[in-house]
Amino acid sequence: MTVFAYTGVDNRGKTVRGTIDTDTVKSARQLLRKKGVFLDDAKPLRNATAARGTAAVASTAKGGAPPQGFAIAAPSLARLLGFFRRLVSNTSRDVSLATRQLATLLKAGIPLSESLEALLDQLEEPDLRAAFQGVKDRVREGIAFAKALEEHPRYFAPLFVNMVAAGEASGTLDAVLERLADFTESQVKLRGKIVSALAYPAFMMFFGSVIVTILMVVVVPKVTSIFDDFHRALPWYTQLLITVSRFVGNFWWLIALTIVVAAETFRRWQRTPEGAYKWDNFVLRLPIAGELARMVAISRFTRTLSTLLAAGVPLLRAMDIVKNILGNRVLEAVVTEATTSIKEGESIAEPLKRSGRFPPMVTHMIAVGERSGDLEGMLENVARAYDTTIDARVTVMTSLLEPLMIVLMGGSAGLIAFSILMPLVQLNEFAQ
Repeated sequence: MTVFAYTGVDNRGKTVRGTIDTDTVKSARQLLRKKGVFLDDAKPLRNATAARGTAAVASTAKGGAPPQGFAIAAPSLARLLGFFRRLVSNTSRDVSLATRQLATLLKAGIPLSESLEALLDQLEEPDLRAAFQGVKDRVREGIAFAKALEEHPRYFAPLFVNMVAAGEASGTLDAVLERLADFTESQVKLRGKIVSALAYPAFMMFFGSVIVTILMVVVVPKVTSIFDDFHRALPWYTQLLITVSRFVGNFWWLIALTIVVAAETFRRWQRTPEGAYKWDNFVLRLPIAGELARMVAISRFTRTLSTLLAAGVPLLRAMDIVKNILGNRVLEAVVTEATTSIKEGESIAEPLKRSGRFPPMVTHMIAVGERSGDLEGMLENVARAYDTTIDARVTVMTSLLEPLMIVLMGGSAGLIAFSILMPLVQLNEFAQ
């Protein structure tokens, strides 16, 4: 353990100094964060490190220098750990946490440049830290905060930049950042629910495909080779199994090549404007998944538009931003047409209703919000209602997909076993 002398800032913006006994600066930062203190600087006390230094010298004197293998393995292990950390990192979640911390510091009355300096000590993800370092440097040069964020589009989308610009112009930057943190967290939760719902079926499908492929290529040819000595006609399903097994075993490379070519062709077609529109239209027409995709897009539309309008972003600019985060070209075209209609003096609800792509309940609530002057609140209510419905739908789909995948896997293995065993049973009956 090392005793660190630290300097930090508490939730009220006051400078806090003290000592803490822990192993590393990182653990000190985590312990202080739980106490509501944002670490600014931490230095080990000399008398605390002297004992450790003496012990290290004594250890070296007894056992000599550290083993060469350890010195070589340590950097490799660090690189490996860094790779896995990047693999499991969640950029949106990290940005949301940093945004909330920055909002807390600004609410405490700390100037923006000092708040960014304090925030840098809390960030652990190297790339995000480098982005905020660049933002801090630009702010100190006199550049507007929103313009500085715009230089890092990987972390700060147009939605983020425009809301910050509106917050700077209105003098409510801290409130805007807090609303941005809430918005990002809600989007991360929604994405997490959908991904977790699809992860298990995808894994089961992959695992089942591997098992069936192994059975067809390795097991079936060895077992069915004994049928060559029967000199009897095999059932049609056994003959079909043998034919498929031989084809897969002899032409597996052709199957793999076909899958790769088909996937690449589909990917290129989907990147074209016409292909993307047709595919998104097809997705919306699917029986269950299409309705879920529509609900997710509408939830994004209403929540994002509410967030932008509440932050003071003009309606037309907000509509231009919203259409780029829907994730569906068909609905994007509807929002684009609605934006044109708004420029001509129409309301928001009327062109959305005319398109037939937005449910009547949504367009009706938007119309009520426009008439009452509380459009932001009504859009937020729609988003909450849809998030609740999406959560329920995803739960039901997950509960149905799990047994369905088990039945498909078990059914495939059962059909293979049935096709192999039935000729043996028939042969035994014939012999008796």
